[in-house]
Amino acid sequence: MIIEYTLDQLTTTAKKIIANAEHKVFLFDADMGVGKTTLIKEICNQLGVKDVISSPTYSLVNEYQATDDVIYHFDFYRIQNEEEAYDIGFEEYLDTDAWIFIEWPEKISNLLPKNSIKISLTKKNDILSLENHTKRLLKMG
Repeated sequence: MIIEYTLDQLTTTAKKIIANAEHKVFLFDADMGVGKTTLIKEICNQLGVKDVISSPTYSLVNEYQATDDVIYHFDFYRIQNEEEAYDIGFEEYLDTDAWIFIEWPEKISNLLPKNSIKISLTKKNDILSLENHTKRLLKMG
């Protein structure tokens, strides 16, 4: 399924993602600068996060308190191998019931849970396209 949206439709898109999520682990796939962190920030806002939301590029993971839940936001862009994810206890985060948002999931492909939702973002003419292509598709429309 493909959803096209512009930045002024970001809030509506984030609400649809949350409302239709069958799982709480999201894999964000996109080139640098396409809008992964921007979309994640809006999803966090819609889940009730009051903190400043930023990309965890250097820390690898940021933790946010949502209204009724915890969110872990990972950015694996700078890691060299999957062992670095083990070093921060990545598998322990997956054992929680928290929302988990992962940027650059291809860097840890062997560690990803099957019950996750992959969101691919592409940008063309200032229109972002969100395509979910996993076994468990989001039902949006």
